[in-house]
Amino acid sequence: MTVSEKAAYLKGLYEGMKIDSSTNEGKLFAEIIDVIGDIASEIGDIEENSLAIGDELDQLSEDLADIEDIIYEDEAEEDDEEDDDDYYGDDDDPVFFSVTCPACNKEITVDEDVLNLGAIDCPNCGQRMEFEFDEDDDSENEEE
Repeated sequence: MTVSEKAAYLKGLYEGMKIDSSTNEGKLFAEIIDVIGDIASEIGDIEENSLAIGDELDQLSEDLADIEDIIYEDEAEEDDEEDDDDYYGDDDDPVFFSVTCPACNKEITVDEDVLNLGAIDCPNCGQRMEFEFDEDDDSENEEE
């Protein structure tokens, strides 16, 4: 039963009891019932607003993920155009890795620092993604 339904039930109960509203106690009960009804209405409005905000936040998150995909895709294309010796020869340049979320199958790009964290929440669906890698494999790829 929602708060609004409970407030309506109390109002019906009050009216059904035929409490004399001309007495002090009757006036008090009537005002309390009215305040409870107002509070229930406000709570309903807040719930509707929070659902709307949640929907908008989800949409913003999806839009941001799309923008990140575009930005990281452009960076990946630029990396492909660079000479591999120049790219791997400079230790100051960050190395990015593409990972696919097992829940939503969206590909995201992360850097080595994020991989070292061991796990992150997918920016698309919020699912926890854990990373396991062998540093020996990483060093072998750099030597080749």
